[in-house]
Amino acid sequence: MTYIAKPRVSHPGLPKNELGLTSRDYEGAVSTLCAGCGHDSVTAAIIQAVFELNVEPHMLAKMSGIGCSSKTPAYFVSQSHGFNSVHGRMPSVTTGANAGNRDLMYIGVSGDGDSLSIGVGQFVHAIRRNLNMCYVIENNGVYGLTKGQFSASADIGSLPKKGMPNQQEPIDPVSTALSLGATYIARSFSGDKEQLVPLLKGALLHSGFSLVDIISPCVTFNDHEGSTKSYAHTREFYHHVVNIDYVHPSEEIKAAYAEGEAMPIHLHGGDTIVLRKVDEGYDPTSRASAFKFLRDRFNAGEITTGLLYVNESREEMHELMHNADTPLSKLKFEDLNPGAAELEKLQRRFR
Repeated sequence: MTYIAKPRVSHPGLPKNELGLTSRDYEGAVSTLCAGCGHDSVTAAIIQAVFELNVEPHMLAKMSGIGCSSKTPAYFVSQSHGFNSVHGRMPSVTTGANAGNRDLMYIGVSGDGDSLSIGVGQFVHAIRRNLNMCYVIENNGVYGLTKGQFSASADIGSLPKKGMPNQQEPIDPVSTALSLGATYIARSFSGDKEQLVPLLKGALLHSGFSLVDIISPCVTFNDHEGSTKSYAHTREFYHHVVNIDYVHPSEEIKAAYAEGEAMPIHLHGGDTIVLRKVDEGYDPTSRASAFKFLRDRFNAGEITTGLLYVNESREEMHELMHNADTPLSKLKFEDLNPGAAELEKLQRRFR
């Protein structure tokens, strides 16, 4: 995969964080995604979040699997650590990296296909372990790299550009994570940076598994009439369905609506989705209430956004396993090798 480096030129008046870095210092390569892709808006939100959190670039580890979404880590914080794993296997690779060095801040960027189809087992067990990471799903309902087949998050009745409507029940990553005991769950929209940046900051600072499900429309394969995950904008604006060999440049779409409000978003193809932000009275610490609220809003045809659930009391993976405070990667060989006598004691317990 070829990446194009950005020029190292920035305006001298750009604001700096506590480390003396500007937002440009948290950028990566030039994006090769389709013009108008929601994933690029997610990248901008991640850059803003780590800039505001004063994250040292060398203390960040970016993990991904396979898919359009998994290209995203190349586009932010070029001076950090990174690992692009195989399809659906990002959670286990992140688990191994986290086990080796718990001092790093881990962010995994995945897609609905990478996480909810081939990688659903890995996704489930990362939640069970309460792995200390921020898990971002860029959710568009299709496999973009393989020409637009439905993913497991596609809603019933969704129309592809060609072929029959989807008839299979969708997997909702938010409800799934809630049922499995994830300790930080949020959902947002790629075009709502004002909401998305704080949610990402909270996820990065949370101790334990943090899920941020982001509706991030595909302008090439899921941006047409009948799609329930099309690219949205705040004014009525229509495009003809584009051919797969040409992607019509689209503007970055923004959505602004207040807490507690439901906002209909008109899509390029003429379809409409409804986003609803949770209001101030919503209790994100009640798991039962979160389940009921999500189901009620789903039945009303709405997509709920905001901080949906948080649990600060559950221990993360290292605490659950009583691991050493010092990362394994920093322990001396003598500390890692217990010797023959200690090994014999350990083996005796399993006989």
